[in-house]
Amino acid sequence: MTEQAIVEVSVSDLPEGASEDSRSLASDAWRALRSNPIFWVSAVIITVFVVMAIWPSLFTNTDPREAILAESRSRPGDGTWFGRDIQGYDIYARCIYGARASIMVGVLTTMFTVLLGGLIGVMSGYLGGAWDATMSRIGDIFFAIPLLLGAIIFLVSLPDFFNSNAFLSGLKVVIALAVLGWPSMARLMRSSVIQVKPNDYVQAARALGASPSRIVRSHILPNSLAPLIVVATISLGGYIAVEATLSFLGIGLQAPAISWGIDISAAIVGLRTTPHMLFFPSLFLSLAVLGFILLGDAVRDALDPKNR
Repeated sequence: MTEQAIVEVSVSDLPEGASEDSRSLASDAWRALRSNPIFWVSAVIITVFVVMAIWPSLFTNTDPREAILAESRSRPGDGTWFGRDIQGYDIYARCIYGARASIMVGVLTTMFTVLLGGLIGVMSGYLGGAWDATMSRIGDIFFAIPLLLGAIIFLVSLPDFFNSNAFLSGLKVVIALAVLGWPSMARLMRSSVIQVKPNDYVQAARALGASPSRIVRSHILPNSLAPLIVVATISLGGYIAVEATLSFLGIGLQAPAISWGIDISAAIVGLRTTPHMLFFPSLFLSLAVLGFILLGDAVRDALDPKNR
């Protein structure tokens, strides 16, 4: 019996009215997500911040770099929604434009860590042997370095070239977090592949003469990606928080870049007299991180087979 015949038999054994797609993990997960109110709350929060990052002009027409020193430290309602900071910048406009840098750093870092860590994890789990031992030891070295401390050392070592514009300033943070963040993704993917590899459908595909690349692409990856998707979604919110922390310390994003972390750092000087300068950037940062964490929890519940 050929591999195609096995697939045809498995499809023909489905109950009448059912289809192969209706029994897939993705369709089951989507049905679970649609019935979860946490998913819709997180989806609304994330959608707002993504639109805010792509089209900030939809939310404000004020230039976030326009300083009016005569209105420095003005409170909310004195001509502006959120007041002005110590430099006379409109806090509302800077909160809106600050979403772009944070979302960019979070998304790019997550993409790089998932691609690099996922590739290494798949190869380690499937090939095993010397490759697995070597990459596991290399991953342990990076994994032992605290993320925040390692990122500080990495960013301080970079040349001033990366501070020449806002994009390069964000790119250096992405590189630092991706270099230190891939081992956790690789370890997770490796363990997931090791669990999937002994299953009967993988052994059947190998017995039918399927190539290793086809086995990985058609059988290993679809059945081992769920944990990686969950962790990557939650980690995205964590990377946004780390970027804000590094910018707060003055070694992450640099001016002229606009970041919630930069504004939080600048607001410390007026914490007692003008707490609104700290409150609003912190609120936007907390909501963005919360949105991705809630989405990760919802995806985890949807992909958990124990809930179905």
